[in-house]
Amino acid sequence: MKILVLNCGSSSIKYKLFDMDDKSVIAQGGIEKIGLKGSFLKLTLPNGEKKILEKDIPEHTVGVDFILQTLVSPEYGAIKSLDEINAVGHRMVHGGEKFSESVLLTKEVLDAFIACNDLAPLHNPANLKGVHAIDAILPNVPQIGVFDTAFHQTMPDYAYMYAVPYELYTKYGVRRYGFHGTSHRYVSKRACEFLGIPAEGTRMITCHIGNGGSVTAIKDGKCVDTSMGLTPLEGLMMGTRSGDIDAGAVTFIMEKEGLDATGVSNLLNKKSGVLGVSGVSSDMRELEAAVAAGNPRAILADKMYFYRIKKYVGAYAAALGGVDVIVFTGGVGENQLNCRTDVCEGLEFMGVKVDPERNKVRGQEALISTDDSKVKVVVIPTDEELMIASDTMDILTRK
Repeated sequence: MKILVLNCGSSSIKYKLFDMDDKSVIAQGGIEKIGLKGSFLKLTLPNGEKKILEKDIPEHTVGVDFILQTLVSPEYGAIKSLDEINAVGHRMVHGGEKFSESVLLTKEVLDAFIACNDLAPLHNPANLKGVHAIDAILPNVPQIGVFDTAFHQTMPDYAYMYAVPYELYTKYGVRRYGFHGTSHRYVSKRACEFLGIPAEGTRMITCHIGNGGSVTAIKDGKCVDTSMGLTPLEGLMMGTRSGDIDAGAVTFIMEKEGLDATGVSNLLNKKSGVLGVSGVSSDMRELEAAVAAGNPRAILADKMYFYRIKKYVGAYAAALGGVDVIVFTGGVGENQLNCRTDVCEGLEFMGVKVDPERNKVRGQEALISTDDSKVKVVVIPTDEELMIASDTMDILTRK
């Protein structure tokens, strides 16, 4: 079975084509700058070489069609005919309370998804564009939606509710939803397989650390709490997002700077975090270079960044009544050994001991704790696309 996975953003489309017989990736790439000058498709050839194909891509249907034609092209194709694509799996960002698992995309499902647009106005409409594009080009191919928020639907009400008037929840759905759910679900499952332990009876904290970041508390394979909230702004300090901030500080800044709702959202989502504090960059690699050069604001941002993660790990250990496994994933979590060192330093009282030699890994599965560490600390590279493809195949084979 061959499954195409699409992740559609407002001006981008990422894709991977899987052969699910052996779960191999037979084609992958992405389109950027949709609707802008200089739009292009960047693909990875089987030998690992990158190739850029420039084309005017005014909207998503043209972009999806370009991807499909590239998949069957004589020069870069991975399949001979589009008929070989058995299904398409979509990353869908916000399913609200309506979706606790992946589903076949029907009109009723899409209507319910559209009803969640207010909760993710930048992401959900973009996800829908990909669904409609496939429907227009490959109308007979089944499509599956895999929701970022679904994994977190097992949180108890006392964990996901905000202490605001209850009618704001009943009227507008104001509550914690959480994101990166597909990643947290994948790495928590894979960590159990890697360690040879059952999900049942295991208390796990998964740290998805990248330009966006979140921490999730998992018990018996199910989410019981997560750091992101109604939107992806809550929780950790991120590349350009502030993370947790006093709501009173927000209204204070609005008054002092003369900002409206859009202005303050732009400030907290796009101008804050690592970028806002350091004044250097939102990229942790560039921040580390500035730290090494002795930049005092970069050093401050670096300390703040890892301190926030450590606090959430400690809080979730308390929420779980202890922790058996800590997982690091995401671009920073997988590739920066100092991230794992700084977060785990000081957690020895919880039984966390990281082996400096074992920790010298980048982008590969590894046990990095010592043999006598009471808590297993592992690096598990995330694979959200494989999770989406697997869900897609599971749903189709259940029919």
